Amino acid sequence: MGDVPSVGGKNASLGEMFNQLMPKGIRVPAGFATTSEAFWQFIDANNLRQPIKDQLARLDRIGYSNLKEIGKAIRELVLGGQLPTPLVEEISSSYWALSGVSPISVAVRSSATAEDLPDASFAGQHESYLNISGKEAVLEAVKRCYASMYTDRAIKYREDNGFDHNKVALSVGIQKMVRSDKGCSGVCFTLEPESGFCDIVHISGAWGLGENVVQGTVNPDEFFVFKPTLIKGKNGIIQKKMGDKAWTMVYNNTDSGAAIKNIKTSEEQQHQFVLEDRAITELALWALIIEAHYQKPMDIEWAKDGEDGLLYIVQARPETVHSRQNAMLLREYKLQSKGTVLVKGEAIGGKIVSGKVRLLSAPQDGYRVQPGDIVVTDLTSPDWDPILKNAAAIITNKGGRTSHASIVARELGVPAIVGTEFATTVLKEGQQITVCCAEGKTGFVYDGLLNWKEVELDFTHIHTPKRTKAMLILADPEKAFKQSFYPNDGVGLMRIEFIINDWVQIHPMALAKFDELKDTAVKKMIEAKTNHATDKKQYFIDKLAQGVATIAAAFYPKEVIVRMSDFKTNEYADLLGGKDFEPIEENPMLGFRGASRYYHPRYKPGFRLECEAMKQVRNDMGLTNVKLMIPFCRTVEEGQKVIATMSEFGLKRGENGLEVYVMAEIPSNVLQADEFAQIFDGFSIGSNDLTQLTLGIDRDSAIIANLFSEQNKSAKTMVALAIAKARKAKTPIGLCGQAPSDYPEFAQFLIGQGINSISFNPDAILKGIENMQNAERLNSVQ
Repeated sequence: MGDVPSVGGKNASLGEMFNQLMPKGIRVPAGFATTSEAFWQFIDANNLRQPIKDQLARLDRIGYSNLKEIGKAIRELVLGGQLPTPLVEEISSSYWALSGVSPISVAVRSSATAEDLPDASFAGQHESYLNISGKEAVLEAVKRCYASMYTDRAIKYREDNGFDHNKVALSVGIQKMVRSDKGCSGVCFTLEPESGFCDIVHISGAWGLGENVVQGTVNPDEFFVFKPTLIKGKNGIIQKKMGDKAWTMVYNNTDSGAAIKNIKTSEEQQHQFVLEDRAITELALWALIIEAHYQKPMDIEWAKDGEDGLLYIVQARPETVHSRQNAMLLREYKLQSKGTVLVKGEAIGGKIVSGKVRLLSAPQDGYRVQPGDIVVTDLTSPDWDPILKNAAAIITNKGGRTSHASIVARELGVPAIVGTEFATTVLKEGQQITVCCAEGKTGFVYDGLLNWKEVELDFTHIHTPKRTKAMLILADPEKAFKQSFYPNDGVGLMRIEFIINDWVQIHPMALAKFDELKDTAVKKMIEAKTNHATDKKQYFIDKLAQGVATIAAAFYPKEVIVRMSDFKTNEYADLLGGKDFEPIEENPMLGFRGASRYYHPRYKPGFRLECEAMKQVRNDMGLTNVKLMIPFCRTVEEGQKVIATMSEFGLKRGENGLEVYVMAEIPSNVLQADEFAQIFDGFSIGSNDLTQLTLGIDRDSAIIANLFSEQNKSAKTMVALAIAKARKAKTPIGLCGQAPSDYPEFAQFLIGQGINSISFNPDAILKGIENMQNAERLNSVQ
């Protein structure tokens, strides 16, 4: 890395890894690099310094109206030059030393002396050429790399970043090609690229050469690997997401002049992950070694050779967005109302903006973009960079989280929705839209100008209470990494219904007893959703495990209390295939729900799948911070049956540190709390259901809704009794609900009774912590 002034960031980093990290098992393709001195010798040998200066002096530095003209003129000057004889000889001899007797294919890659630095990342400003074979072709590619110093985007980039054009040189790296055209390739970040959560290695990849992933031509596969458990030798892969990978970039063996081309990916490969678990793990471990060596978050390019089957690192540079941000300062955006969803895709940036659609088919149309417009296009490349600086948001048909559009959006601090597929056909020029990236990983484009709320959150000086834990209530894994930055002592309630409803979408019994399904249309839909899974039951297990693991990893090593499924029968019936397995009940709220389902023959095979998922999270992935919780457990005997059923399915209380809690939401849970404490490790008061069942009120009834209050004397008496009995049994007890954030006096009541924890929804945690701290002070005074 000490050679950056001589060979630029890219080549210096490759040399660093080749020399320092190859001994640690990381594979880097061999190669050599020309120096910045060679570049200046070329410029001077052709007397180009002054003509280039003269051209740049004419640049319109306000509107850049003549950028295209000046860039073209300088590139023609460079391409008209001749490489000096000493440089030709050295490149030739080095190429033959690398190649041997027969010419091999190489990548000829630009590396500017101001590229890939911690404060100047905009990768892709200069050209690289793949599948170059033979001495003459290599020499020509070197000259074309030199000319790319003066692409329109590179000139504008140096202007924007304050680099003196006359002091930036270009090194060219000539590197053995990895045959990823027959394999796969992609990008790897040593943090989660959307939130900046630093305990994740995020890998994305597609079949063929890596340009499709970098440019966003395809929606790639994504893999999330959790560093702390990976280091411990556990299965660190906590999430796998299959992209369509519609195109595969390969070498072009025709005489068309193009070195590469895109071909349609076979249907079989589209439904197959590009990397097996073993390769994902190897790549993640390499990423940790690279990050440790550079001592900063890294953005890495990888390739898998389809001939030798081995992985290679082909580039590594510092990550530049989140490494410069303060994770304790967040902006929260929330829609006040929702409209018609026009398109949706991958959300980048977490913000909401409104504006006019500017439909663009090529960078040449960029002159039409006014500040505040929303750029809508098929995909972007580095040629778009000058245009995107004026955009309020970016929407593309193609691409994933590591595509060019996503990276630029993060750099510019604007939201983007990528991989929408149909944005350019659905959205119309000049249409008023709202782009919302604040609802998790899925971004939505709404029709019209909607209202939203923007709040700045500063967690720098906020600390959780000293004696009582302040915990979160969560359901959506897609928001977990960002929400982990909120002040908290863990997750007091994680509802898995969201994961089953949104990620799985299929009734567990319909997967456990697929052959018994009567509806052929439903069977076809389930087949389509599970077509890449080796086993239908495993599909449910893996999806649920990955959702739970994502939240557990986000808050590790703090405890995450996962409530087993608590759908009511009418809600279960709405899942795909659910109607064949659910009874029709007059009052599902008080019917076949919670603990009663788990040991019953009508659902026991489905509960087995839930247990298998939790085993995968705790035992295979090593996320032992997960505790399990049983909802709506009516009797002590029922609790014993559930514990026995869990043990039958391999989740034995106390084994591998497993703790099992129970919801205290039925008066019987309170009245017999001392007995429940003998078979469970903790309680969580569900204040809504407990109040409802204490007062005999359906809280959804508009006629009597005014009678529902958690502060009712009877309800509070039940809560106080539950806490007293739990404390006497020396069993931890918490409460999940809105009241402690809405009513300071209720927080004071709970803390006065000696509750161990209070859990809040994320949007209420700050107010809740304030109420808890005031309550602790008041109680200590009293």
